[in-house]
Amino acid sequence: MCLAIPSKVLEIDENNVAKVDTLGVIREVSLDLIDEEVKVGDYVLIHVGYAMSKIDEKAALESLEVYKQLAEAAKDVDFGEIEPERLVSEDGPLLYKPKVDDESNS
Repeated sequence: MCLAIPSKVLEIDENNVAKVDTLGVIREVSLDLIDEEVKVGDYVLIHVGYAMSKIDEKAALESLEVYKQLAEAAKDVDFGEIEPERLVSEDGPLLYKPKVDDESNS
């Protein structure tokens, strides 16, 4: 599974490489896999250095707001050190169970 965060296209060079802003992180991605025109100001979903698809601005902004809310909520979670026995998989991706105080379970 891939979690794609909408990224805003800031500029496009002559090699079809775009500089994009992903939640404040600026990176370069290839636009070669998108079969429609991408312009500065558009939002794209990227995976391993390639823009995979365009996303409309309304959906992009809604998604970005959800990511910001998730990031804010995660600040309050104490994950402690990752211990191998707390990594679980049930025929799916590895999931990490957050640390739970023994006292709060009583």
